[in-house]
Amino acid sequence: MSSRYLKLDQLISLEMEKVKVPSRIYNLLDSVADGIFAVDSEMRVVSFNRAAEEITGYKRDEVIGQYCKDIFRSEMCRVDCSVKKTICSGESIVGQELEIFDKQHRSLRVSVSASPLRNKKGEIVGAVKTIRNVSTTLPKKKYNDKFVFEKIYSRNSGMQGLFDVLPDISASNATVMIQGDSGTGKELFAQAIHNLSPRSKGPLVIVNCGALPEPLLEAEIFGTRRGAYTGAVESRPGRLEMAEGGTLFLDEIGDLPLALQVKLLRVLENHEYQPLGAKSPKKADVRFVTATHRNLEKMVEEGSFRRDLYFRINVIGITVPSLAERREDIPLLLDMALDRFNLEYSKSVRGFSPAAIRLLMEHEFPGNIRELLNIVEQSIIFCRNGEISAELLPESLRNTDPNNSRRRRGYPEETELRATLDLYKGNRNRTAHKFGVNRTTLWRWMQKHDLC
Repeated sequence: MSSRYLKLDQLISLEMEKVKVPSRIYNLLDSVADGIFAVDSEMRVVSFNRAAEEITGYKRDEVIGQYCKDIFRSEMCRVDCSVKKTICSGESIVGQELEIFDKQHRSLRVSVSASPLRNKKGEIVGAVKTIRNVSTTLPKKKYNDKFVFEKIYSRNSGMQGLFDVLPDISASNATVMIQGDSGTGKELFAQAIHNLSPRSKGPLVIVNCGALPEPLLEAEIFGTRRGAYTGAVESRPGRLEMAEGGTLFLDEIGDLPLALQVKLLRVLENHEYQPLGAKSPKKADVRFVTATHRNLEKMVEEGSFRRDLYFRINVIGITVPSLAERREDIPLLLDMALDRFNLEYSKSVRGFSPAAIRLLMEHEFPGNIRELLNIVEQSIIFCRNGEISAELLPESLRNTDPNNSRRRRGYPEETELRATLDLYKGNRNRTAHKFGVNRTTLWRWMQKHDLC
């Protein structure tokens, strides 16, 4: 059969079966404007045309034999892989849009189509996928702005829900309590609430309730008058007075001592307070926003936090998810961090190697965004060749336990799978997330062990 009459999937099947293919057929593939690549049944790349090289920045020799998910680094590779669906179902997928990342870690919007590849017996042995860069057809600023809200970066649906209600929350004068693990960006939410509020022209004053011992903290919040105590040689305004007409952000309010909780409650209820050593109270025109990583409900039950104060500060409550709960944000945050630290250190680091990306995507980030920023800053400082390799990441991250359940692996044992399902009360979404796979893979595992 003349090569001019061969179908695209037949051309790539020839390469997959290691048949000696005439150079004119390679030339034909390389002349196609769309990126074309093929994978075998294990999702390893076996063919990569010139347009795919231009779109991704990778050379053919760099990707042959690699898992396609390590090349494109898209969140969809983990949760809704079109190639995997094609191989499993035997059906073609046309025109799916998703975000991928090129070799320089730049975000690209592409349209993809995938079709199964079959051998002479009709068995599915892999898939062929075409990719078309549609980034240039989209208004870039509008696309980027979709995931940035008041300097908070996220494409996660839960975070997008918070973005949606923050203007309404900000428009009121109600007290807000922000809950979330350390490092999730609670202060950014406090800043956003202030910026969007009618008090935005006033000051935003921040107090960390866990940073000072009780006597100093009281003076810091309420202020002092001259002679209030030994050494008080002059009157000093407190943060309440400094926040007049604006917003007072009490960070880590769970660390506020009980004695000061009583005084804060008075401010919230009567809008007045008394500086140390003052003879009369002062009025407070302040909006309160608080934050904590502690379980205040449990502290109320234990008696270490006042119940009445808890209800006063929790008029509106929002919870910021941890980074482990929004892994799709990791590439976006890495981009943001690269821009920030490249500018700060006068560097021109383009991105991360596939191996480094894999480690970062699998890391649990107990320190959340603060930890991610620390990792990127450290890596950029030591990076010399324009790309952050896995070797530049912290040793603790590189030496992650290979048995970590998030890492790619074979079927788990029945006892482990059953125990995890029991732990999450049969919730398949949470179980799949724990193992780092999608629901389809989890379903196959359950079928294998007769757990369906």
